[in-house]
Amino acid sequence: MSFVSIGRLGGSMKDAGKGLVFAFKTEQNFRIQILVAGVALIFAVIFSLKTWEIILIILLIMMVLMMELLNTAIEKFADLLVPRLHHYIHNVKNIMAAAVLLTSLGAAIIGAMIFLPHFINWWK
Repeated sequence: MSFVSIGRLGGSMKDAGKGLVFAFKTEQNFRIQILVAGVALIFAVIFSLKTWEIILIILLIMMVLMMELLNTAIEKFADLLVPRLHHYIHNVKNIMAAAVLLTSLGAAIIGAMIFLPHFINWWK
């Protein structure tokens, strides 16, 4: 028995890829977040951000995307357990949406703090 099974690892990666494709195809917010992430990375290159700024931008992008994926997973699971209109499930979905919103707002604020000086210099 080996410590790492390449076949199982490959299968896990394939399943993860299917999850990303599913989220991309079915979740509008995930597609929007991917688009915004791409724009942020393009501006990071255009403005030649410092390494730590790029690392921070990438971490923020990953946090927002992971929260959206977690939100999607919990919503899909909740829909299986209890009918859609049950008030507990409604509250769980609202709380998860709030978690995504807070993560996105935090990322937007930090992103603005990083990019705003570069945009100001660009317009001068």
